[in-house]
Amino acid sequence: MFRILIILTVLLPSIVHSNYFGTNNEKNDQCFCKLKGSIDDCSCNVDTVDYFNNMKIYPRLQSLLVRDYFRFYKVNLKQECPFWTDDSKCAMRYCHVQPCQDEDIPDGLKGDMLRNIHFNESPVDKYRARAQFDDCLHSAKDHNRELGYLNTTISSENYKDFELWQQYDDAQDNFCVEESSPGEYVDLLLNPERYTGYKGPSAHRIWHTIYMENCFRPENSPHNFIQSSKINGMCLEKRVFYRVISGLHASINIHLCSKYLLMSKDTLAIVPGGQWGPNLREFQKRFSPQETGGEGPNWLRNLYFTYLLELRALAKAAPYLGREEYYTGNKEHDKDTRLAMNDILSIVKSFPEHFNESVMFTGGAEAQLLKEQFRQHFRNISRIMDCVGCDKCKLWGKLQTHGLGTALKILFSGKFDRWESTLNNFNKKKFFLERSEIVALINAFGRLSESIFELDKFRQMMR
Repeated sequence: MFRILIILTVLLPSIVHSNYFGTNNEKNDQCFCKLKGSIDDCSCNVDTVDYFNNMKIYPRLQSLLVRDYFRFYKVNLKQECPFWTDDSKCAMRYCHVQPCQDEDIPDGLKGDMLRNIHFNESPVDKYRARAQFDDCLHSAKDHNRELGYLNTTISSENYKDFELWQQYDDAQDNFCVEESSPGEYVDLLLNPERYTGYKGPSAHRIWHTIYMENCFRPENSPHNFIQSSKINGMCLEKRVFYRVISGLHASINIHLCSKYLLMSKDTLAIVPGGQWGPNLREFQKRFSPQETGGEGPNWLRNLYFTYLLELRALAKAAPYLGREEYYTGNKEHDKDTRLAMNDILSIVKSFPEHFNESVMFTGGAEAQLLKEQFRQHFRNISRIMDCVGCDKCKLWGKLQTHGLGTALKILFSGKFDRWESTLNNFNKKKFFLERSEIVALINAFGRLSESIFELDKFRQMMR
């Protein structure tokens, strides 16, 4: 017994170490061969992120994202592709998205409310019933209009104008293009992101257009994809843009591999709707050095980079997000959601080595021009999501792009750098997040968190 304990004492550190870095079997861990040490353009290590996410963030997010405030997302899946004729709609049943019926939607999410109608960022006032504002707007009828009387009321028409002005100001900081119509609510839990069979020229054209026409590229790059070894010759801002998009792409691919269609309803009648699960061969095909010209492991590193960027956005927005009501109309549920959200925000803020956005766009007029190019490139990518031929893929592509765009807005708009409530202060320029932006931000971060969690499962499968 004593001898067994000695052997375990000697071997246990290497077993734990290999759990994250794959040192036991280099051949089997080829996809993870570069997932060691510090993350490019960041100060923390891969294993630090693995532990922080898998032990602290992932379990909390899983319990948060099933709550009503975050599970219902309003999206327009019928918006036309602005770049080419969409002639490649996915015909498979798994591409279909099931929209919500009106009775399924929480009462607090129905209808549209004029936001910041009193230029007030108090969450309670933001969701106050419209009828209370109407009483205020028409209170002038009770006054005696004598000479010298100061009428302090503002008509509802003027408030609508103020609303449009505020929307225009906010749009100047947006990294995503606003949709032409509000669309309809979708229950994300009933429409999970997973492999649908959407592939071929249509799917390849989406990512080819993103990388080749909307990413900053190294000079004299003849390849039909961007080589990771050459991006170090670009400035920090352009490297960040590429790594963020590459990390998002890697995350989506991991979701498809971890929830791959293993058996369809046609071939397995006892499993209603089909059977999904992890597909190791598909994962190796998408990320192994042999299958990707050596790029796959770099793409996985970029996943960690995107995770850190969105983690930093949450930390920076914590004062704002901590004041949100997360209103759905159910007082008890809303209270529980606020508590759960603030618990996650406290964990997020405790991370020791956040991404540092303050070193970007600091070179005067030239840097501001680069920042605008950065924003316009990302806005184009948000438009490209309307060209996806599979509705379920489009739903999750738009949501994750929207969430990433919200993170960029938080980091680079300048409005969150010294955020404070603008209660009853008409002069300060306000920062406002739509409910859809908050839902997209948290769900997008949840997708990245799950990708890192699923990576560890694939590590175990490869052994």
